[in-house]
Amino acid sequence: MLHHRAKSIGIGIVLGCVSLLAAQADGDQSARSNILALEHAWDQAQQRGDFKAIAAILDNSLIYVDYDGALLTKTQYLTRVKENSTHMEQIVPEQMTLQRFGNTAIVVGTYRVKGMENGKPYLRRGRFTDTWVRTGDLWICVAAEATPILH
Repeated sequence: MLHHRAKSIGIGIVLGCVSLLAAQADGDQSARSNILALEHAWDQAQQRGDFKAIAAILDNSLIYVDYDGALLTKTQYLTRVKENSTHMEQIVPEQMTLQRFGNTAIVVGTYRVKGMENGKPYLRRGRFTDTWVRTGDLWICVAAEATPILH
């Protein structure tokens, strides 16, 4: 009787652990999907010139390292994007890798930008690193950088 009860408790513990791991995996997949969707939303908002949408994705304490090495606040970053003389017609992420560490996630990827500058078409590639933090149920970008990929 004692052996049967211990076996039942052991099976219950194993099933509980499996359920927790499955829930965590679902939570990780959900977080991954949400963050990657935010990355795509950022690209699309920038392409459309929707600075209100970009602002909603970025934390007020954002630290942004721009392609020229300039360290920008959220306000400075949004101003620089608004004043950019290059008209972006298309921003396409080529690859993204996400690493999650609890309530923090790091996304590293590459992108391609097509547009017009001074009446001439251009095609550029870059690499980025974005740091996301979960606050409550929301993910928000707290740090980012972009680096041109030179050919």
